[in-house]
Amino acid sequence: MSDDFDDLKRAFDSATPTPDAARKARTLAEAQKNFRALQEGSARARLTSDAPEKGAFGKGVRRMIDAITTRGGLTATTALVAVGFLVLTPLGDRVLAPDLSGPAGLRTDTAAPRQAPAEAETPPLADLAEAPEAVAVETAPIAPATRPIVIDRTIRAPAAAEMAVPEAEILQKESRATGLTAMDEALVVPPSARRVIVAPEPGTALQEADTEAFANEAPSSVKVTRDEPVSTFSVDVDTASYAVVRSSLMAGMLPPEAAVRVEEMVNYFPYDYPAPTGDAPFSTTVTVLPSPWNAGTELVHIGLQGTLPAIVDRPPLNLVFLIDTSGSMQAPNKLSLLKQSFRLMLSELRPQDEVSIVTYAGSAGQVLPPTPATERSTILAALDRLEAGGSTAGEAGLEQAYSTAEAMAADGEVTRVILATDGDFNVGLSDPSALEDLIARKRDSGTYLSVLGFGRGNLDDATMQALAQNGNGQAAYIDTLSEARKVLVDQLTGALFPIAGDVKVQVEFNPARIAEYRLIGYETRGLTREDFNNDRVDAGDIGAGHRVTAIYEVTPVGSDAVLTGPLRYADDSSVTDPSGELGYLKLRYKEPGEEQSKLIETPILPEMGTATPDVHFSVAVAGFGQLLRGGHYLGGWGFDEAIDLATGARGDDPFGYRAEAIDLMRLAEALSR
Repeated sequence: MSDDFDDLKRAFDSATPTPDAARKARTLAEAQKNFRALQEGSARARLTSDAPEKGAFGKGVRRMIDAITTRGGLTATTALVAVGFLVLTPLGDRVLAPDLSGPAGLRTDTAAPRQAPAEAETPPLADLAEAPEAVAVETAPIAPATRPIVIDRTIRAPAAAEMAVPEAEILQKESRATGLTAMDEALVVPPSARRVIVAPEPGTALQEADTEAFANEAPSSVKVTRDEPVSTFSVDVDTASYAVVRSSLMAGMLPPEAAVRVEEMVNYFPYDYPAPTGDAPFSTTVTVLPSPWNAGTELVHIGLQGTLPAIVDRPPLNLVFLIDTSGSMQAPNKLSLLKQSFRLMLSELRPQDEVSIVTYAGSAGQVLPPTPATERSTILAALDRLEAGGSTAGEAGLEQAYSTAEAMAADGEVTRVILATDGDFNVGLSDPSALEDLIARKRDSGTYLSVLGFGRGNLDDATMQALAQNGNGQAAYIDTLSEARKVLVDQLTGALFPIAGDVKVQVEFNPARIAEYRLIGYETRGLTREDFNNDRVDAGDIGAGHRVTAIYEVTPVGSDAVLTGPLRYADDSSVTDPSGELGYLKLRYKEPGEEQSKLIETPILPEMGTATPDVHFSVAVAGFGQLLRGGHYLGGWGFDEAIDLATGARGDDPFGYRAEAIDLMRLAEALSR
């Protein structure tokens, strides 16, 4: 027995690599050198803000932990903890051994663009040393090569210079700058700043876990006019989809098809439609032109232009900023961008306006009572104090915000809640329908809800769209400070002051002239035929100066482009056509505060209107959106044709929106190859 035990012990000893003291010493010296170099670049003290004495220690530790997740802090702590781990544990002998066994290395998803680190100061060494358990060490188990590999990665916001740079190249640059390897970085990443990348089978491309959800339906199908002559939908002035598409393309990826709502892409751009005349709050302009993608079909282009009334004496505005401060809002392109965005908006408010701030994360609370807009420093200080952490109690936050709004409201004033979130509602939403009912009741009482989305990865666009639609407000996505200015400064009047409510569009096509038709976009805004005359059915609002565009593709009777064949038992009797009309356009809307709708009617005639550059550009964007959704009805028309059409119709572009769209088309064309 003793001999067997000795043989087993010798076998274990021979299988265990001999510790290399010299290698440990070299590694420790290199880590200390890197750490000293990093500390030399941090001469200034970290910025702090005033805080109540109670809980100051815990708050300080939390801020210190947040700080060490930045580039400098993560590099320093990674070097120290990794070296300590290697030197002080038996596993260090194996990791430092020259002939490392096991998997060849940790794999990363090079298909997803790596996000750039936020700029921040490296915490002083003394602060790091005084914080107990500031960094948790996590190790990846050594597993057979056939086992799925899970890698922790720090979430960072993409810098403009790195948006299109492959992740592998960025990793190489960071390794040269810090002396750290991918394994070093994987060892020390706080759990709150991780995302998981999983390879389910050997040789399978790694995919980042993604919880994004988008509100959309399958592209509208072709309708046979004899069977379904009437098309009805609610207007949509949202622009969130275009900004989401831009965010994806600028990150070097084609957007998810579900993220593309064609009407929101078209309505993102300003168009010079004729201004309303008379008492109507908006004008209607109809243009009939040949389709650029299908020979034998035509486009019926409908443009609505809202009036821009003089708002010198506009009513006082009561705004409740409902801000998501949950842990998912930590990224620089979320809470930090949100703060900067609201700073821009404050400059547009007037002395008679009031602002309140309500936050939600685990529980809801008011962090700024109703405050006159003139007290800018007080409002900004409240914004600056906001920090991300905790879970997301969205329902409690909305209830608190509405309660605050009701206390602020007075006769003749405009009251609105502006929800700013990444949409990650994961607490308190046990009954979504009850939440929608709450928003609808508040809408009917005069308090509207607008929704601003921030960040990617867990963007719950579907929830944001549902909330905004029930709250008679806009849904926008803010991915840059320029977009914040467009939404919260340039378009503030339209977003906050409606001129027409429950706006519905209904088109009846003439089966004697039109064999088939297809509405481009508006899949999530469809209404039944009977909804049009029912004033109890909610629909979209048009704000001051808003423009709305809708485009139908129609196939004339007798055209070779007809997609559907004749029916065996169809009624072949001829349809009389005394008018020569292609169709008939009806619009219903309510004046603000009114319960009964008004009707506007316009016949659609052949060769109606003039195909201006605005019309052609909107058609190019509609084609672009359809291509991103698969282009099922576009034949051989592709990105090159969309680029040519948009370039030729760019026209006056004072803000560069159209030039940017053409650049995005070029990116999409390259990424789609």
